Amino acid sequence: MSMEVNNTEKTRYSDEELEEFKALINERLAQARKDLALLQENIANGDNSDDTAPTFKILEEGAAVLSKEENSALAVRQAKYIQNLENALIRIENKTYGICRVTGKLIPKERLRAVPHATLSVEAKMNQNKKK
Repeated sequence: MSMEVNNTEKTRYSDEELEEFKALINERLAQARKDLALLQENIANGDNSDDTAPTFKILEEGAAVLSKEENSALAVRQAKYIQNLENALIRIENKTYGICRVTGKLIPKERLRAVPHATLSVEAKMNQNKKK
C-alpha cells in the first residue's frame, strides 16, 4: 500500500480511495435503510404499549415501547442520515468527496471513516459551533 500523502499536498482522494469510501457508505446505507424500515414498521403498527403497564415492563422492553412520537422523530432523523449518505455518494461520483466545503482542504480519512457523510473538517466544524 502506498504511503499516506500529506493532506496539504493532495487536492482530492484517489479513485481507489473513493472506492473504499463508497463501499463504507453503501454498507452504512444498507444498515440505515433497514433501521428506517423497522422504525416505520413500529410507527405503522402504532404504539402498542399500554399506558397502565407497570414501569418495570417498559424498562424491560426498552426500545420496543418507544412512543409513536419518539419513533417518528427517530425515523425523520434516520431519513436525513440516509439522504446525507446518498449525497456523499454523489460527491464520490463528482470526485469532490472528502473536501471541506469551508476550507477546501481534504477532510482526514479518520474523520470520514467515523462520519462518512461529513462535509466539514473538524477545524471548520469547531469554528461553526463557536459562531452559534
